[in-house]
Amino acid sequence: MVSYDPESFDRPVRDYAFKDIDSPARLFDQMSEAGGFTASKLARAKEILSSMFEDSDKEGCVNWLSFPAALCATGTRSFFLELIKRKLVHVVITTCGTLDHDLARTFKQYYHGDFDLDDVALGKVGLNRLGNVVIPNECYGDILEQKVLPWLDEIGKERGSKSDSPWKGFGTVELCWAIGDRIEDDSSILHWAAKNRIPIVIPGITDGSIGAQLFIHRQKNPSFMIDVLSDEQICSDLSWTADKSNALMVGGGISKHHVIWWNQYRGGLDSAVGISTAPEYDGSLSGARLREAISWGKIRPEAPQVLVEGEASLLLPLLGAALFG
Repeated sequence: MVSYDPESFDRPVRDYAFKDIDSPARLFDQMSEAGGFTASKLARAKEILSSMFEDSDKEGCVNWLSFPAALCATGTRSFFLELIKRKLVHVVITTCGTLDHDLARTFKQYYHGDFDLDDVALGKVGLNRLGNVVIPNECYGDILEQKVLPWLDEIGKERGSKSDSPWKGFGTVELCWAIGDRIEDDSSILHWAAKNRIPIVIPGITDGSIGAQLFIHRQKNPSFMIDVLSDEQICSDLSWTADKSNALMVGGGISKHHVIWWNQYRGGLDSAVGISTAPEYDGSLSGARLREAISWGKIRPEAPQVLVEGEASLLLPLLGAALFG
């Protein structure tokens, strides 16, 4: 049975002094003092992330980042870009749609829409709705096919001249770098990941438009393959050799699971921040609170950790303003 010492609760709740909030950092300072039912968690997340990023240039430190693709259809993409550009994270785990949206938005525009638009009417005129974002066909599937298939031909010729087994070791990390090397736009996540040689691992690489282009390419090039186990080797190496391992996990699913899965082999993450809108009661990984991962050995019992319940396109810009500004 747990017992508490009443005197251990010695931090009084303070009211906001709004006239003194002159910067995002000051807002988070006051948020920590004022408390609130989610504000306290967000302030704690900022503290953990600040410590995580301060250690990013130390030898033996590995910072993991996972997130779902949908956020890259919005301006929140730049939050992840800043982490990669500034080398504050060392490995990224995400889904195929991140490649789709990052590449498509490099060459075309997405547009503001509304959750209540008529989807039947949109479909009739070649418009796709992603939440409250509208994406014309020519700004997604069409442009990706125009760009990716010729690049895959180029990449195949380059690798074919290097090895008798050109696709050995060519996983999604190599694919992302090869595509990123061909993007000159510095608003692209792939551009910065390639420039800084930060691994982007896509465990579900076939689940998206880029995956469809890979399949189409293979119809003409039967020897083409994606060596997904070479990606797992990278994750394994990072986990086993890390002196300190930390993570920011936005959302859940396969991306989040890859982070905590590989970290169980080193006894768990040393610190972790999660952001999710998913409920806990359905037993899903997306809704699982970080404390659940402790029982699996995926987060260390003493690790600073917090899960903030909230929508990431609102919370990440607030964190970004305080962390990057």
